[in-house]
Amino acid sequence: MGSRILWSATIGFLAGVLVRSFVPLGPNYALFLAAITGVFLLVLYLYDHVHFHTGVVIAIACLAFAGGIMRMNAAILPTDPITHMYVGERVTVTGYIFAEPDARETNTRLSIRAHTLTTAAGSSTIHTGILAVLPPHTHATYGDEIVVSGILREPESFDTTLGRVFNYPAYLAVSGISYQLTSAHIDSIGENSGNAGYALVIRIKEVYLRGLHRALAEPYAGLAGGITVGDKRSIGEDLSADFQRASLIHMLVLSGYNITVVINAAAYIFSRFPRIIQFGTSGSIVVFFIALSGGASSAVRAGLMALIAVYARQHGRVFLPLRAVGTVAVGMALWNPYIVAFDPGFQLSALATIGLVAFTPIFAARMQWLTESFALREVTASTIATQLTVLPLLLYQNGQLSLVALPANILALAPVPFAMFASFVAAIGGIFSDTLAAIIGLPAYLLLSYIITITRFFGSLPFASVSIQAFGFGWLVGAYAALFLIWKHTYKEKSDPSAALS
Repeated sequence: MGSRILWSATIGFLAGVLVRSFVPLGPNYALFLAAITGVFLLVLYLYDHVHFHTGVVIAIACLAFAGGIMRMNAAILPTDPITHMYVGERVTVTGYIFAEPDARETNTRLSIRAHTLTTAAGSSTIHTGILAVLPPHTHATYGDEIVVSGILREPESFDTTLGRVFNYPAYLAVSGISYQLTSAHIDSIGENSGNAGYALVIRIKEVYLRGLHRALAEPYAGLAGGITVGDKRSIGEDLSADFQRASLIHMLVLSGYNITVVINAAAYIFSRFPRIIQFGTSGSIVVFFIALSGGASSAVRAGLMALIAVYARQHGRVFLPLRAVGTVAVGMALWNPYIVAFDPGFQLSALATIGLVAFTPIFAARMQWLTESFALREVTASTIATQLTVLPLLLYQNGQLSLVALPANILALAPVPFAMFASFVAAIGGIFSDTLAAIIGLPAYLLLSYIITITRFFGSLPFASVSIQAFGFGWLVGAYAALFLIWKHTYKEKSDPSAALS
């Protein structure tokens, strides 16, 4: 009963957030649903005791659905009336940079929490998030108080491929941004008013990346930065496209796999210390890596799940991964409900984890013919499981079907833990010694070279990926309903599905 209540509340809340993200349901609708649910439960209690427990589960799902609607309503970014008046005009904005600058090859993007807007008519106080698009190599850091001039615009959705439309305004809203400032330039930079702890993490990241670039040439340094701290800005467009076609792009973000590798290494090193030190170390590592990623939802989800797993392991508790996924997803949606419908990183990360937990045992049990040496059976089964689970969403989002995903992932993922360690050693060598950096970085170079060779080989094949025409949301729902029925049919246990997979 407890498990059913947990899952009804989890699914109901996330469904409420998802539906409200696309359908304008006001608070009155949620209150009406809650009232109807209360009446329904009261009738069952008075006249149908046999089905009362089932009714409780349904009622909790409905109430959670109403709660999801209310939470999404509260999170909708309000239109700033003063800012909106000057859309399309050249303005000057004063504010502070609230996220790590996004330095690209063609431009630099700064996320600004604006508090003053200046035009020819004078200055006004505003409260809104603005994305300033500046020339490449613009120097600015997180927390800087800056004055920026440019043309104020509202972000617009745009066509991507094969009839798909990307909701760019909602994507920016995930980060609290409502407007853009294009053709922009910085007029002045004042004192830094950002969080000192986060600023220190960014500074450490910059020093670390400089060490990598001293020890390794491109694109090896770029890949090393991607697999260790989630930095993928310097691998180049061509190689990035190969990672995309080979379905290896997930290697360049701080995923659960990368964070788990680091936490497991820390757990081994501190295994002889008291539990409080072990858990504190793991927690510090998770917070540090989440900060390195800039608070990316995929890293937050992976980090929180890793912390739950570490806590369970150190206190002798049973770790139920599906429950952990649901709990973390609800917690993150409570913090920022925009991620449920408009953050591809969160969606793919959560689905990949669900697929890993739910389908890996299925495929592994049917691959007895495959050797367990070098963890080949486990890697193959987990790769198929995750690729299968994220495939419908990937096709819905971008229409790119990778035909080489399975062999590419099996061959490329195996050396990743060793490449991460070697890259870390190379970066430390680069920080402290220019002359020895190349020698210290040789193991990392060999491992990274192997990964890049695999990626380029599979990514350059003429049949590496094919494009699929856009399809409706109903087909996406149908695909995941079919996957759920397949899983449910395979696991005959009537008990808690999470327990069957723990």
